[in-house]
Amino acid sequence: MKHSIVNITSLAMLLLSISVLSIIFALTFGAADLTPNQLMQCIVKQCDNALTEAIVWQIRIPRILVGFAAGAGLASAGAILQNTTRNPLADPYLFGIVSGAGLGATIASIAFPQNLTFTLPFAAFLGALLAISLVFLLAKFVQRIEQLLLAGVAISFMLGAITQFTLYIGDPLASNRVLFWLMGSLANVEMTQFYLIFSVVICAIVIILAFHRHIDALALGDENAMSLGVNVNKLRLLMLALCAAITAVIVAYCGGIAFVGLMIPHIVRHYIGSSTVKLIIGASFIGGCFLIWVDVIARSAIANLELPLGIITSIIGSVFFLFIMIQGNRSHG
Repeated sequence: MKHSIVNITSLAMLLLSISVLSIIFALTFGAADLTPNQLMQCIVKQCDNALTEAIVWQIRIPRILVGFAAGAGLASAGAILQNTTRNPLADPYLFGIVSGAGLGATIASIAFPQNLTFTLPFAAFLGALLAISLVFLLAKFVQRIEQLLLAGVAISFMLGAITQFTLYIGDPLASNRVLFWLMGSLANVEMTQFYLIFSVVICAIVIILAFHRHIDALALGDENAMSLGVNVNKLRLLMLALCAAITAVIVAYCGGIAFVGLMIPHIVRHYIGSSTVKLIIGASFIGGCFLIWVDVIARSAIANLELPLGIITSIIGSVFFLFIMIQGNRSHG
């Protein structure tokens, strides 16, 4: 037991060090060329001019920290959802959260086009809550977790169809704005949003780790878990609620960022371990670092143009799963 605690502590410290280095190096990338000396001066509150201070403290630091928190949240949500459902393809967005948020954002963009700074994320969050509520309502009528996943997919398609119809008949400018937001971006985030996202993610992770033995028992099967005293249905609903809360608050401010919650847990299981504690710690740090560098690519790959994060993560995720599929066929061949 003591040896296991030491291993987990060492793992956490290693991943924390990598995360800090990623945050520091990511600060050096951007449209404005800033020297390491200028960055260090700004970090210690001794910027040489107001423009440099604004770039560092109002643009780069908020989007890096929000990116880390969002990546950590999505990866952790995906990891715990896959473990509790025993479905390797389970994803935080599977339950229609992105579609619900997109519907809310679309309505806000059309109804309140002059005040989107506050109304768009708020409406997106309400839309995500609508999707979650529909899934929970259906959960009362289904007995198997596989049916709940299918219900989430059905709700996702339904809300997505309503969103597409609304965009089709709506203002073209509002439609373009919502479409870019749905593909994911950290361009307009602020430190207040980091505090909110980080708080939700940390609270959820603490609760998940508190139930780590119960979640590990689910890997043995529902009957074995129940024989060990685990209330399987209540545990799954609690984990679903936590995943939904994490995803909803991230989608509300960052838009749709696909594949992070699907891909990162697989990497962590392969290289670190599949127990809940190792999986959540690994997914949190690696997911955070991953999204930091995806954002660096998004704002640095093409001059004077910022790419949506969802496009980059979808490309990386697609290649990753093609590689996994090929490797799986070779191992069975």
